[in-house]
Amino acid sequence: MIRVSLQGLRNLCETNLVELKFIRRVKLTDRLPTRRMLCTRDLRLLDSDLGRKAFNFNLPQHPPPYDAVSKNLLTVFDIIYQDWRNIPVESVAVLVAVPTNPQKKFWEYFDTRLRTMTKTQKKDFINK
Repeated sequence: MIRVSLQGLRNLCETNLVELKFIRRVKLTDRLPTRRMLCTRDLRLLDSDLGRKAFNFNLPQHPPPYDAVSKNLLTVFDIIYQDWRNIPVESVAVLVAVPTNPQKKFWEYFDTRLRTMTKTQKKDFINK
């Protein structure tokens, strides 16, 4: 596991699909205190024809109602939930980074590893 700074994580997420684990900011009684996520900030990938179809991606319409950077949060696109999320950088551990360029290689990875995940498999991934 690798820990990174806010800028380091931002840079990593702008050119990779990143698997990370972090401590939840909002504790839920029926869930583990940690969560795994597959995320990216690569807008070339997300806003491509395939990205809009595979991830139901739309550009954000409004910024968060607070300054995420001052709270040491990074806004990323969560591939499994298919929405934008803020993650607490101080508790993030990077597990894996898969380059999103060239996109052809990324989509091969996506087709073999992610496209066929069931709802149960996604839930298990998040809670592992």
